Amino acid sequence: MDIREFEKIVVNSEAISLNSQSLNMVRGSYDFLKVFSKGKLIYGINTGFGPMAQYRIDDADLRQLQYNLVRSHCSGMGKLLSPVHTRAMMLARLNTLLLGYSGIHEDAVQLLAALINNEAYPCIYSHGGVGASGDLVQLAHLALGMIGEGEFVFKGKISPAKKVYKELQLEPLEIHIREGLSILNGTSAMTGIGGINVIMAHRLVIWSTLMSLILNEITEAYSDSFSQELNNVKLHAGQQTIATWMRALGKGSKLLRKRHEHLYEQQITEEVINDKVQEYYSLRCVPQILGPVLDSVLNAREVVENELNSVNDNPVVDHKNENIFHGGNFHGDYIALEMDKLKLVVTKLSMLAERQLNFVLNPHLNQKLPAFANAGKLGLNFGLQGMQYPATSTVAENQALSTSLYIHSIPNNNDNQDIVSMGCNAAIMCSQVIENAYEVLAVELVAIAQAIDILDISGQLSVAGKWMHSSTRKLFPYFKEDFAPSQKMQAVKKWLMETDIEAHFQKQLNAATSDAK
Repeated sequence: MDIREFEKIVVNSEAISLNSQSLNMVRGSYDFLKVFSKGKLIYGINTGFGPMAQYRIDDADLRQLQYNLVRSHCSGMGKLLSPVHTRAMMLARLNTLLLGYSGIHEDAVQLLAALINNEAYPCIYSHGGVGASGDLVQLAHLALGMIGEGEFVFKGKISPAKKVYKELQLEPLEIHIREGLSILNGTSAMTGIGGINVIMAHRLVIWSTLMSLILNEITEAYSDSFSQELNNVKLHAGQQTIATWMRALGKGSKLLRKRHEHLYEQQITEEVINDKVQEYYSLRCVPQILGPVLDSVLNAREVVENELNSVNDNPVVDHKNENIFHGGNFHGDYIALEMDKLKLVVTKLSMLAERQLNFVLNPHLNQKLPAFANAGKLGLNFGLQGMQYPATSTVAENQALSTSLYIHSIPNNNDNQDIVSMGCNAAIMCSQVIENAYEVLAVELVAIAQAIDILDISGQLSVAGKWMHSSTRKLFPYFKEDFAPSQKMQAVKKWLMETDIEAHFQKQLNAATSDAK
């Protein structure tokens, strides 16, 4: 499963079906475990868990052991995960279980698929997992829902599990051998949320590239800052891609200037040149700033895809080699590190957006627009003065949230889990940073649209710029008189988050990138 397939199922709510090859792997693993486990001491089958693994469990108590594990670890606190994050987590767990190394009964994967398809989501809390034996607490709440207990988010409200199963005409999961531990042990919460983070962060990079391009149009900047010649002598793929995107998105612009036409092919005799020879860094260095952001997003995508398609259970029931292997595949360091890196670069992206916003609102910088892009009467009206505050404060919050979780290991579980990943915390915090960045970009976009109308240049914009401007104006009209803008700002943010900007410009961006190569 790649991130695009993941997106179709999680974001676009496409239904899933289980192929026969995967189901055969699940059956093979279960059948092997059923025979192999007889008369042997195997962790998670007939022992206690974690530091209590030295206690043998009687055969009569083996099923109860699994139920006890699930119920005892349903200790989550904090806010409920959103439906999209829960759906992503469920899909990630299903994909792992279908690899056939967990020794679970086929009923488990069939039920999990049915719950996903019916958009029935167990109530799962954000606080609880330390990301070492996987996302134990979050996945325990998933398992609780699968055995028919606890509560579900279903049809927009919270309902008891029994009511949901009755309405869907489904039967809860019955424990056979080790379904409890198999569902709990794994990185599926951090991986699922991480997948959503990668999707939303990649869209952010494209939005930011487009807004940066339009700002260069507004200022009638020289286009050589994103030229192929300049950027191809710096050997970073992300930088070259951002510059390529800017050239593609800038097609049709009547505002961007060619340096040689204005400065090289005519003699400049003035002692003091009023027209800027080079723009401020937030406009001129966009490929160099967004390039490493894009590279980090793409690297995170690769890591998430690898984890999504990995066996992250313990122990691993390997029916092909007819053995059971104990280790630490449930440890979440790979995802934790990528989520920390991802939120760091998204914070930098939000900082770029805030500086670009400040450029539009400060007449001493842009030398084109009234203060705060105020189309009304200066002094009496305020323009975007009040809208700048949430952008600035939200960037500050992102900076504070960008501290690393990956290096914040705290031993627990009687020091059995003596070094942990905090991967789910990292993924959830990264998700907050990404949503914050969309708020900052929403304010920036409103300012860009206002600047375009004040300067009356919409007809001279690139094709992409015209689309962006007209789309924004449907949600946030040009204004002179002051009003309370919060709801319209929220609408712009929602539009940014829900629009698949990558799909909108995919052909254009892909063609440009291919040509550049």
